[in-house]
This record gives sequence, C-alpha cells and structure tokens, in this order.
Amino acid sequence: MKSPFLKYAETTAKKINPYMERRILTHSEQLMMVEVTLKQDGVIPMHNHVHEQMTHIISGVYEFEIDGKVMILSKGDTAQMPSNVFHRVTCIESGTFIDVFNPTRKDFL
Repeated sequence: MKSPFLKYAETTAKKINPYMERRILTHSEQLMMVEVTLKQDGVIPMHNHVHEQMTHIISGVYEFEIDGKVMILSKGDTAQMPSNVFHRVTCIESGTFIDVFNPTRKDFL
C-alpha cells in the first residue's frame, strides 16, 4: 500500500510552459490532487476532459470560463467543472491553486 502521507519537499514541480508549473501532490486510482502555479498573463486554453474537476484558489487572481459562464476568482474561491464541460483559465495576477480530479488524470503521471 502506498503511504497515506506526503511531504511537500518530496514532490517536484514540472514546468509545463513559461507561465505554468504543475506539481502532483497525491493520487489514487480515483482521485488526484495537483498544485498549479500560473504567472500573470498565463492561459490554460479552452478544453474539456472526462474528469470531474474542482479548483481552490490559494493565491492570485484568475478569470475562469466554465460552460460559457465567466467569473473572476481569487484567494479562497472555488470552481467546479463537471465531466466534459468546456473551461479555460486566464491568470490576471500570478498565484497558485489546487486542482482535484476524479478519476486520476493518468495523462499527468
């Protein structure tokens, strides 16, 4: 059995592009938690996936578009993306957020 604990210092951030880093915090077959750091003007383009997704903003300011609805989110705010719904993120002020996926994003591993 995989350890039920994770030390942040034992994880590694992966640079996705000049604006974005992604750090897998933990995962099982059904759940995944990922830390995303996005720099100002960074964009996660419009996309969809089979995974349900929830995002909790730790810091920064972001414009989220989910299923045609747009909202500015900042520290403490949360977004929910149902399976297969189109969504995008534009970073207004650099920061970090936590994504949770069900099932695990095997394409991230």
